[in-house]
Amino acid sequence: MAEVILKNVCKIYEGGVKAVNSVSIDIHDKEFMVLVGPSGCGKSTTLRMIAGLEEISDGEIRIGERVVNDVPPKDRDIAMVFQNYALYPHMTVYENLAFGLKLRKFSKEEIEKRVKEAADILGIGDYLQRKPKALSGGQRQRVAVGRAIVRKPAVFLFDEPLSNLDAKMRVQMRAEINKLHTRLGTTMIYVTHDQIEAMTMGDRICVMKDGVIQQIDTPLNIYDKPANTFVAGFIGTPPMNIFKGTLASENGAFVFKAGSGISIALPADWKPAIESYAGKDILFGIRPEDIGSERAESDANAPSISAKVEVREPMGAETYLHLDTGVDTPCIARVEAHIGAKVGETITLKLAMAGAHVFDPATTNRII
Repeated sequence: MAEVILKNVCKIYEGGVKAVNSVSIDIHDKEFMVLVGPSGCGKSTTLRMIAGLEEISDGEIRIGERVVNDVPPKDRDIAMVFQNYALYPHMTVYENLAFGLKLRKFSKEEIEKRVKEAADILGIGDYLQRKPKALSGGQRQRVAVGRAIVRKPAVFLFDEPLSNLDAKMRVQMRAEINKLHTRLGTTMIYVTHDQIEAMTMGDRICVMKDGVIQQIDTPLNIYDKPANTFVAGFIGTPPMNIFKGTLASENGAFVFKAGSGISIALPADWKPAIESYAGKDILFGIRPEDIGSERAESDANAPSISAKVEVREPMGAETYLHLDTGVDTPCIARVEAHIGAKVGETITLKLAMAGAHVFDPATTNRII
């Protein structure tokens, strides 16, 4: 087992393009760490540098007790699962699983033992004599994971392994990879652009943008206490509603004002954190489930907004209401499925302020 430590790791391509900019992460032994962010944020490049498939431009990568900057990929005690499975089409499942072990001169008995163990863990024992073309996408992904398992590495690396699967199979494979982590107790680093995968799989999440780490924390802390507006808008479905407005003082209390229709009284205990912004622009953020929720509507003191329903999206257990609040910023409320609001109707919705935030418009960092 091993921890993985990155210290000020950079990747600079020709022309001075910084794909990864001074990334520092301490991934604990046996931890499941997820690197998440939009396309081009540097997450896959970071993973490939850990694997040794991409040369680092600066910084230090440590796996266990060793600095591995100049160690070849085959000697780093890692195993990687790729997005495209990377199976040999002319080999059977058994041969795909055994191939890496044969190259390392393992005995026939040890190879057979490890392949059987991996096949049992992943439920692919019935497919060992099939070739990849005879397997479904989910079965191929299991084989790709199995090829990593037989290596018994110190660290597993996953590069968007579920992106080629359909929605139902992705849910199933997420659960299976989580079970695998619990069973093997091995350090796992997982790259995805899907924030649902990140939230449901990671012990901790590292959110990246433009090659820079935005926040590292547990899924719940990142959701409840986003470091900045990027994290607030990237994590969560639908994303957090963020309005630009002014912090006004009225009768000794602070009020957020935006456009002609939004006037939201802010909690009194926010005063020490926000009073320096009085009379200045601020950003106010609130998640869709905190607008018109049962928790908000049951609070007699909760502030409210009036808005016109533009689109209604029934999602089964709940409904998304796309609202026109009189400002340019889009607004979505996630409400009970059977709420009676109709398209074109103007409704009043209370806000659950326990889940609201204020951000600095210049730095975009969360104030409270």
